[in-house]
Amino acid sequence: MGGYKLGSAFDLKSGRAIMVGLLLMVGSFYLGTLFGGNAPIYVSRTSPNSSLSGTTTFMNKVTLTYRKTPLVIPESGMNVCPITFNEYIPCHDPSYVKKLLPSLDLSRKEELERHCPPLEKRLFCLVPPPKDYKIPIRWPTSRDYAWQSNVNHTRLAEVKGGQNWVHEKGQLWWFPGGGTHFKHGAPEYIQRLGNMMTNETGNLRSAGVFQVLDVGCGVASFSAFLLPLDIQTMSFAPKDGHENQIQFALERGIGAMISALSTKQLPYPSSSFEMVHCSRCRVDWHANDGILLKEVDRVLRPNGYFVYSAPPAYKKDKDYPLIWDKLVNLTTAMCWKLIARKIQTAIWIKEENQSCLLHNADLKLIDVCDAVDEFKPSWNMPLGNCVQISSAQTNSQKLPPRPERVSVYSESLSRIGITQEEFTTDTSFWQDQVHHYWQLMNVNETEIRNAMDMNAYCGGFAVALNSLPVWVMNIVPISMKNTLSAIYNRGILGAFHDWCEPFSTYPRTYDLLHANHLFSHYKNRGEVCSLEDIMLEMDRIIRPQGFIIIRDEKSLITRIRDLAPKFLWDVELHSLENREKKMESVLICRKKFWAIV
Repeated sequence: MGGYKLGSAFDLKSGRAIMVGLLLMVGSFYLGTLFGGNAPIYVSRTSPNSSLSGTTTFMNKVTLTYRKTPLVIPESGMNVCPITFNEYIPCHDPSYVKKLLPSLDLSRKEELERHCPPLEKRLFCLVPPPKDYKIPIRWPTSRDYAWQSNVNHTRLAEVKGGQNWVHEKGQLWWFPGGGTHFKHGAPEYIQRLGNMMTNETGNLRSAGVFQVLDVGCGVASFSAFLLPLDIQTMSFAPKDGHENQIQFALERGIGAMISALSTKQLPYPSSSFEMVHCSRCRVDWHANDGILLKEVDRVLRPNGYFVYSAPPAYKKDKDYPLIWDKLVNLTTAMCWKLIARKIQTAIWIKEENQSCLLHNADLKLIDVCDAVDEFKPSWNMPLGNCVQISSAQTNSQKLPPRPERVSVYSESLSRIGITQEEFTTDTSFWQDQVHHYWQLMNVNETEIRNAMDMNAYCGGFAVALNSLPVWVMNIVPISMKNTLSAIYNRGILGAFHDWCEPFSTYPRTYDLLHANHLFSHYKNRGEVCSLEDIMLEMDRIIRPQGFIIIRDEKSLITRIRDLAPKFLWDVELHSLENREKKMESVLICRKKFWAIV
């Protein structure tokens, strides 16, 4: 969402300037201006009765616990997983995926996709922070610096340091803003892309780019340096050989999630992005008849760009020329036009050319997809080896630039029963509610950076935060009305998800979770989708001292309030007006900052 305008780390004129910046920043840390209290409370690893002098201890037991049926939470509170599970991601668990390998298509990298274990094989304990975890550095300083102990993995710094992804600086990670194809800094690279798209006359915004999908995003410096242009980026990468790249991105306060291009559609709607970006993203676009390029075509808006910075675009040795020829043939068959190719980058535009697609289909150069239900969410859907022809309804609405785009009412909403009046009322309602939330949380603007709306509806909550230095992951549950296309048409970002399963992110990702009538939606889904399971996932992905705001039916609110202390959450019950101007219970929960001793 909104963000402070930041200069490039490469604007620094000397190493001395870097050191001064570090000294000032560290000084600010000790003055307490960049984050709150940094002393955890403790959960004892040895005995619930043991304690450390001068510390607060809790009764929760440290023991590896799996989900059982019927579900029982100990009187002492939720058990705590051993510290070795501090990066546990249930649906991307290497030990579970390893058992599945014989049944997976490794040639298509299916092992990188989501593979959620059955209920009885999921951990049912609180995921602990790593040793020496600190409250994350606040935005905007976090764009360039993070605590090393929070993401204590040196491999990326060792392998990618020469490309200026990340460097070690004492207790800190420093992110200079570089990448594999922009080691001299993302700002120069971003301007070059704008020049290539506009024939040297403008930038990405003047080329019509306001929402970007960054494939294989690394530590997301590309996304970070698009923020001054008010360009919103959905960054994703798999949990692969560059393990923890997404964790670095999120620790910095940059929107990202774990995902992979393999055998299933991405969890984003069709026609959602003006640009898809691949900078050495390690995707074999030319393989399997270009099926992954066809997924790019699905999510690109008409007249959107595919930016490809990789060896086949410029190298003439090995098999790169052969790969390039395949890419040219595939993109030509899809009626994309190559508009620029220089300095290690090629750019195509997806032109609005239905007659070309139909002609190429007649020539058997491409398959056109059968008519699809545009309101069916792209969730666990197999990739289609075909190109979708956009409906007249999809193409009819021309979107303004950001920030005007946040007010757009999508015509698709009327087709699922949401009127413009309801849309406008929802927008106004959340503007008012966010004001109340900030008063109830009693925090300043810089304390919240990473936020998630777990049941986003039309995106009104995220739009209400648009003027703050906050980004919001808008989640549309797959069993709710499909409003995600309308959310993207407002210039904001999100994904489909089913909250009966854990989300594809690292532990300790978000500063704020917002759950508006989420629990009541899932209350009749049975044992596989219990209230306690959703609370456990909330606890996994919220940061220590992070906030969880829950609005729901009174009986569910009472139950959550009673359970919250067992999860080591502080909880306050408040009342606010709902859309019908009636008072509604609102829980403000805050996760304690605790650690294992």
